[in-house]
Amino acid sequence: MKILLTNDDGIFAPGLAAIYRELVRIGEVTVVAPSDSRSGASHSITYLEPLVCNKVDINGLFTGYSVQGSPADCVKLAVMQLHTEPIDLLVAGINNGANAGINVYYSGTVAAAMEGAFLKIPSVAMSVAVERTMDFDAAAGYCAQILKKLMPVERGAVINVNIPLLSRGEPKGIRVVPQSSKGFDEYYILQENEQGQTVFQLAGEHHPADGVHADSTSLLEGYITITALNPDMTDHKRTQELMNKKW
Repeated sequence: MKILLTNDDGIFAPGLAAIYRELVRIGEVTVVAPSDSRSGASHSITYLEPLVCNKVDINGLFTGYSVQGSPADCVKLAVMQLHTEPIDLLVAGINNGANAGINVYYSGTVAAAMEGAFLKIPSVAMSVAVERTMDFDAAAGYCAQILKKLMPVERGAVINVNIPLLSRGEPKGIRVVPQSSKGFDEYYILQENEQGQTVFQLAGEHHPADGVHADSTSLLEGYITITALNPDMTDHKRTQELMNKKW
């Protein structure tokens, strides 16, 4: 099996190394990831300037392609230029922080998986809830278990997997749930920088409960969540209603 591994935390991120160690037991892994953190990059792409791409050694674990671009850039470049054979599976992660609720739209990790789906590659995004001390090895173990149960993933499919806070012990189980419409409880912190300029730092707490078994609520309750996402953002019901109007 030919596996493409990417992320949005950067090629040196410990989460990427942790899942790499699991994936090489499943297939042949090619790593193409951003040169630095591109968290929150969403589905941005680089087109006004060329992409810088270098091969880098990651602590003797693997040699991968470091791309000065977004996660979506990495997937495009890998599929169209760097990977000479068909890709059987794309894995994005493991992200340092859950990607649930509306944060799915901001996530470079999920965007990389979506880009894979656009290119008809089975794609899985993997994330673990953020805390002061991260146990990526344990998270990678859970992700590998989930991945084996998911296989085979259909071409063009996107599966979003989230691991809850591991400091609270083993996950309570697995829930297949819809994406929540909630996000972080966000706010801005007013600060002053060294130049005396007023700056605003975005901050946020955990996902507020939404009263249903969705991804964000289930994560707070200690469950691993699995959510199937759709690259098609069309609201087909409302589109049909609009088509039935007299224009």
